[in-house]
Amino acid sequence: MKTLENFLLELVNQDIKLWVEDGKLRCKAPEGVLTSELRTQLTEYKQEIITFLQQANLEDLDNEEPPLIPIERNDNLLPLSFAQQRLWVLEQLGIVSNAYNIPLTLHLKGELQLEALQQSLNQLIARHETLRTTFKEIDDAPVQVIQSSYELELPIVDLSGLTSSPQKAKLLELLQQENQQQFNLEQDPPIRAKLFKLGEKENFLLVVLHHIAADGWSMTVLAEELAACYETGVTNQPLALPELPVQYADFAVWQRDMLQGSVLETQLNYWKEKLKELPQLQLPTDHPRPAIETFRGEEQVYSFSTELTAKLNQLSQQQGVTPFITLLAAFKVLLYRYSGQEKIVVGSPSANRNRQEIEGLIGFFVNSLVMYTNLEGKPSFLEVLNRVRETAIEAYANQDLPFEKLVDELQPERSLQHNPLFQVAFAVQQAEAFMSNFSLPNLEMSLFSMTGIEMTVRMDLEFHLWQEKEELKVWCAYNKDLFEAETISRMLSHYETLLEAIVRTPEQPISLLPLMSDGEQQQLLVEWNNTKTDYPREKCIHEIFAEQVEKTPDAIAVVFEGQELTYCQLNSKANQLAHYLQKLGVGAEVLVGVCYERSLEMVIGLLAILKAGGAYVPLDPNYPKSRLNYMVEDTQLSIILTQEKWQHHLPETVTQLIYLDTEQQTLATANSENLTVSITAKHHAYVMYTSGSTGEPKGVNIRHQGVVRLVKNTNYINLTKEDVFLQLAPISFDAATLEIWGSLLNGGTLVLMPPHQPSLAEIGAAIRENQVTTLWLTAGLFQLMVEEQLENLKPLKQLLAGGDVLSITHVQKVVEQLEGCQLINGYGPTENTTFTCCFPVKANSQIEKSVPIGKPISNTQVYILDANNQPVPIGVPGELHIGGDGLATGYHNRPELTAAKFIANPFDDSNTTKLYKTGDLVRYLPDGNIEFLGRIDNQVKIRGYRIETAEIETILNQNSFVKETAVKAQIDNLGEKRLVAYIVTESQTSNNYDPEISETQVESWQDIFNQQIYEQLSEVIDPLFNTRGWISNYDNQAIP
Repeated sequence: MKTLENFLLELVNQDIKLWVEDGKLRCKAPEGVLTSELRTQLTEYKQEIITFLQQANLEDLDNEEPPLIPIERNDNLLPLSFAQQRLWVLEQLGIVSNAYNIPLTLHLKGELQLEALQQSLNQLIARHETLRTTFKEIDDAPVQVIQSSYELELPIVDLSGLTSSPQKAKLLELLQQENQQQFNLEQDPPIRAKLFKLGEKENFLLVVLHHIAADGWSMTVLAEELAACYETGVTNQPLALPELPVQYADFAVWQRDMLQGSVLETQLNYWKEKLKELPQLQLPTDHPRPAIETFRGEEQVYSFSTELTAKLNQLSQQQGVTPFITLLAAFKVLLYRYSGQEKIVVGSPSANRNRQEIEGLIGFFVNSLVMYTNLEGKPSFLEVLNRVRETAIEAYANQDLPFEKLVDELQPERSLQHNPLFQVAFAVQQAEAFMSNFSLPNLEMSLFSMTGIEMTVRMDLEFHLWQEKEELKVWCAYNKDLFEAETISRMLSHYETLLEAIVRTPEQPISLLPLMSDGEQQQLLVEWNNTKTDYPREKCIHEIFAEQVEKTPDAIAVVFEGQELTYCQLNSKANQLAHYLQKLGVGAEVLVGVCYERSLEMVIGLLAILKAGGAYVPLDPNYPKSRLNYMVEDTQLSIILTQEKWQHHLPETVTQLIYLDTEQQTLATANSENLTVSITAKHHAYVMYTSGSTGEPKGVNIRHQGVVRLVKNTNYINLTKEDVFLQLAPISFDAATLEIWGSLLNGGTLVLMPPHQPSLAEIGAAIRENQVTTLWLTAGLFQLMVEEQLENLKPLKQLLAGGDVLSITHVQKVVEQLEGCQLINGYGPTENTTFTCCFPVKANSQIEKSVPIGKPISNTQVYILDANNQPVPIGVPGELHIGGDGLATGYHNRPELTAAKFIANPFDDSNTTKLYKTGDLVRYLPDGNIEFLGRIDNQVKIRGYRIETAEIETILNQNSFVKETAVKAQIDNLGEKRLVAYIVTESQTSNNYDPEISETQVESWQDIFNQQIYEQLSEVIDPLFNTRGWISNYDNQAIP
């Protein structure tokens, strides 16, 4: 049974206008449209329609519209319509160039009578004032200047001398050139034409109109009337076209008179309420959005099968909606799945010719309706269908308000980068736009599609659908400066897959409807995760080290401030300490703290704990005492290896503090033979603490297997006994895992930097003097070293950098000037043992937006999933999930957090493996590399350190002086990323810096983030700077 909404849509699709006047239903329709059947149905639905319009607050429309009649021309200076005025402003700004040119190309086959053709074009110009109108400003207001007459020249370009293939190429080239010529609206009428002669009986006519004088409907009128004029011209018959009752200028005056009072107020109120929280669609693009919008476009046409077309029509009929609503709803679901946004805005063109007087005019009438739909609440497709239907009915009921007037009233954030309010358009045509073939006397005239020619687009993306015979087709236009052709091809394919799923199970939640084909899923989930390699997966770290000792006992293992230890010496010292630790009760997975600065003893201690069967807990001595107390208490440490100078910095609850720097004599007499312990690669090797959102750090449990998989037989780096690895990171930072074990488990030499915070020059000197071959740097330190110590980086064969987004400029500098060095962008959370993905930067790497984080390293799997754990297609953002041999077992003593972040692997049929939810927003690139896009939570990275801003906020909020805080990462005027805390005080003081705060809560985290991050290098400037009055570049709002 036909629903009320369906009936109303049927009426508005036929430009039948309804309103309530004095409690009675009124109707206005184009001539011949209101059939007896429709009249009967109007009577049947009358009361329901009145109720609907009244509930929609539409009953007070002032329907005593001023009559649309010709007005006196006088001096022929008349106002612009609202649509024209916006185009005029854009033209004056000089940012649209040829973007608003509308070309019509006609293929003429047969005996062309040139004089009749030129006469026909001038008849059209005489008939339609818009084609002989120029524009200018008088008293700062634009006006139309209607010329009393205008004779159009028709230049002829003769291409008949060229052979077929060059002729076609030249034709396309010239058509494109002509279409791209900009109009001077102040001097010339908005029409030009050119004829291209290919042979005696083959010509092409190009007519270009400016959008300020025409729209798509107008081009239908133009073609049909041109054919009619030509036919009467060659047959010497009188022109049979009906006289135009009004001209476009009459409409412009009428529109401004009509849109006043209650009409304007009612429709404005509707749109203001509907669009009060209008989001901007964040559709993922292939290229960065240019600073100023470009209009260079391309097109693709896609056909759906007759079977799918029939099922879509059947579904629409069953649900009582038009195919437009079904296809628009599906398109919105597609955008929702691509963007991850639940509030979707799409523009839909409306012909806006709901008066009989203007149906035959050439002019700019088309209006853009903003179709806004909220997809919150995990709805099924059928629920979405109802929401879109309601939106469409409301929008068409308020379609009289010009888009330009809406933009003026809503005042969206203005940008030269994109169209206001919406950047994606959608339309469904009931049939082809207009008759594409005309049989004229001795001449066939047909529409010529300029496929292969760069076209002009005014949107990021447009979908136009129509049914041709039994097949549904979609014509997609897109901005080629934003999208690659293969991306659009994938999108069209995903739209088809989505539609097929919709007709199959329309009751399914839209979040679970498939987008990808089986082949795509196989590629993303299986083929790109085929990373399995052979490595000693069953061996522990200390076992592999012992094997290395057997291979190269006399090779230098560690170098520190002039001191050296061979592999044999390091093994003996570690064995002595390990035996000592065993006597103290250290065994399988017993946790032992290591509170050391860089030193030989630090390396000995780490190795000894593993040899004894234990697991180490790195405790950075530069941490605040409160943080160390928490970590010691959380792990219930009873033994800590440290230096005597740190004894008062550690909790008194620790049973045994072993000072390796003063107890060498005691250890020298211990057994130096290798130990036998009953642990496997599945046992824990260490517990490393990272920032936590609750105000306290969280310990990550890492197994031996994870470390071995990181450094043995890997595919991202080549580690050998010839390598010299510089150890720079604190042991509390997981980069130290790679530095230490990457060197010692492969027979290399580990060079330890001095314990103090080194300067750039000291790092450079250490690289040069020790001929370091392999180096890891955080992104910030990488940038500084490239700027100031590039010459000293030349000994490097492998430079790994990461922990944050790398500077493209500095990456390119390394690639160009360090020819013998392989630069690798390394990515990975602590929860997956240092590295997950790596990207080796090549000289020919095309890096545009950011340096990719690459592909998963050996024995690692990655999955990019949406909020519903569904895999996303190539190019679509999602959260990175990690699996494989490097995965941590969870968080120490945090079972709830472990369960939330380490989820069951939905792609493992055995149901025995886990995936770690990183919180990182990424996407696949077409070549299988992964691009990092940002975070989906409040976590940031500074100098490679992962920081939960909530941890700092929690601590600051503990102060009674503080009412509210917000911690943000900001870029200062030197390009450095800084943490900034914004504080609302209880006393409402306006001070930017208050000693009371600094001396209390701030000290509990300031040491970590200042000493280890801001003051990591002596050259780094003081992090304090004034932020009063800052405005967010993202949303243009004051920062909290």
